[in-house]
Amino acid sequence: MSGHELYLVGSVPMANAEEVFTRISGAFGNRIKQIPDGETGNRLDWITWLEPVFSKHPNFEPSLELFQLHPSAPKRQRYQLKPGASLANFKIENLFYADIAKESYAVFKRLRDEGKIAQGTKFQVDLVPAHSVIWLFVVDALQAQVDPLYNLALANEIDKIAVAIPHEDLAIQIDVASAVFARLQRGDENNTYGDTKEAMEARFTETLAGLANRVPADIDLLFHFCYGDSNHRHVVEPIDMQDMVDMANRLRYRIKRPITLIHMPVPRERDDNAYFAPLQDLDLKPETKLALGLVHHTDGLEGTMKRLATARKFVSNFTLGTECGFGRRNPETVPELLRIHVQAAASE
Repeated sequence: MSGHELYLVGSVPMANAEEVFTRISGAFGNRIKQIPDGETGNRLDWITWLEPVFSKHPNFEPSLELFQLHPSAPKRQRYQLKPGASLANFKIENLFYADIAKESYAVFKRLRDEGKIAQGTKFQVDLVPAHSVIWLFVVDALQAQVDPLYNLALANEIDKIAVAIPHEDLAIQIDVASAVFARLQRGDENNTYGDTKEAMEARFTETLAGLANRVPADIDLLFHFCYGDSNHRHVVEPIDMQDMVDMANRLRYRIKRPITLIHMPVPRERDDNAYFAPLQDLDLKPETKLALGLVHHTDGLEGTMKRLATARKFVSNFTLGTECGFGRRNPETVPELLRIHVQAAASE
């Protein structure tokens, strides 16, 4: 097959998993190797569906601390410990990723058996580490303590998913979002994850490698890098791809099992050489695919092809996708967005 393979980050604003699997497979065919269930329903707005982990936990109550990703993003009320409560007995029993994955996989398998999904395509499950979740929901003073407890619960979800779904049918994606890359670019000082950029890089790498190494080696492992998509805006505008390249290179050496794919976003305005130039330093193992999120609905095929042409100056073999999930866009735009994917992927 000439051209490029295609990749979906996660969310797709359709009615349910069956519609996502059927329509995406019908549009992309053999060009897509892993398909998510679209994170439909209350999961469409990425991690906001996880708020009950804290809002309904008996140890937590609303605080006066508000968090806002960027000036046009909604403000969110964070949670604090109730008077007299502690984290000594704090445990998250269920994050529900595995429960949801089992239901969606049953739909995926049925459709594949019916020939509506290409043989060899894998079912993709997307997981979000603590640093992104608690950024939204937990007061600053508790984040250092809650982080490892939340990631332990997430690691348990990985174990449950790996037991429930055949490994040859499964891909697990770890999202590395603006809670990482905005902090690295801004060089945030005295935050939960380190006093310097170097300290933050080491801490984030350790966390991500720990979760990745929990994924059995015969399951596809994907990483989605992101700078945010709240109100279709990044938390910070990436200067270039250097921080993402550096992170990918660190993960290459810290993760003991194969990495199947790493996805990096490309802002709509960036078809310049300077943005892509750090890809010259990318040091992935041969089995790891690079995916570039350079497809944008707002400037169509023409803009996508400009970014694609610049990318080809620096890398020759890569998968195509958007910057982030589709979940926060108007569903009426999705057919055209899929068409842009297919036409760009078919180009030589």
